[in-house]
Amino acid sequence: MHAEVDALVIGAGIVGATTALALTRAGLRVAVVDRTTPNTAGSGTTAGNLHIQTIHARRPGQGVAVDVERLLPLQKATSALWDALGESVPDLGLVRCGGFMVAETEEQMRRLRSKHEWERDAGIPTEVLTGDEARRALPLLGPAIEGATWCDWDGFAEPDLAAPAVLRQAVVEGAAVHSNTPVTSLHRGNEGWEAGTPAGSWYTPVVIDAAGPWMADIAALAGVRLDLAPMSLQMHALAAAPKRLEVLVQHVGEGMSIKQDRRDRLVLGGGWPAGPFHPSGTAPLLEDSTTGNLAQVARLLPDLSGSRLLEAWTGPVVTTPDEMPVIGELDGAPGIFVAGGTYSFTFAPLWAELLTAMALGKPARLDVSAFSPSRLVHFPTQ
Repeated sequence: MHAEVDALVIGAGIVGATTALALTRAGLRVAVVDRTTPNTAGSGTTAGNLHIQTIHARRPGQGVAVDVERLLPLQKATSALWDALGESVPDLGLVRCGGFMVAETEEQMRRLRSKHEWERDAGIPTEVLTGDEARRALPLLGPAIEGATWCDWDGFAEPDLAAPAVLRQAVVEGAAVHSNTPVTSLHRGNEGWEAGTPAGSWYTPVVIDAAGPWMADIAALAGVRLDLAPMSLQMHALAAAPKRLEVLVQHVGEGMSIKQDRRDRLVLGGGWPAGPFHPSGTAPLLEDSTTGNLAQVARLLPDLSGSRLLEAWTGPVVTTPDEMPVIGELDGAPGIFVAGGTYSFTFAPLWAELLTAMALGKPARLDVSAFSPSRLVHFPTQ
């Protein structure tokens, strides 16, 4: 098979799916290829939180802190785009329940107050609460809570629903999707790129590398080495009665998130590490991450601490040395654009909008040059 398209999207997770939809709506002929079954790696195995207020700067075991203040304008922008997706994409699984960010110490309270000021300046509405005020609003919170911020805009999207729903809508609007079609080569020609797969080749002027943990592998096919590192995180699900927890709860100083999904499971995230990443996308579970995450529940939400552990699973992500996102055109490979890294699930519809503008050569409404892949590029020595 040999086909010509206006844009080829590599990776059918949430970033690839939203980008395919945005490109299709811009009038381009779009093909999406995925190395396996769409949404079975990062996007489908994440906790699915929409981080609109600032979160903790370090997940457990993370070396470099995220510069969270710099990301707030992007979080405000992506929040509105998630609402727009919810209006135009059926069965998205979007839940805008609002969320608490809790603190247990005076130092953490200072962080809450600082982030509240940053959020106010960015146009994100948050409210600072004392511990007693937070417990009146959510009686499940334990006595260790010194205070919290509340954000109406926080929420989540069901990770097993979101990307498939967007991908289906992209197909309805004209995109083509090819599962189990890994890209094995990228060659530059006079008119763009030839992307080789076991099923044949695509010819296109625009390639979107939205391959998540395999982003660097795709870039390498075009002769560009990106300083990216895949790793695996660990999630947990606890049993609960219906409507036991109807908001998102996170911790300002630790890797912690908990909310209740449509199946009534209490889903725990927060960036706890799993075992070593394998190129297949799998990783072993770590007992310390399970016990550590459950200990947080017992401390912060003691009434939920007896909940039965239903399931634990791992999901791959891609990280940058500075723990910040990456988006933009590859140096040395014109026409290839990448997007991923920190907050990928939250930023997916924003990355889709910006990548579409870049692909069309139009000005973007936000300056994301600080997150360019140029800071991560290493050209091979001859």
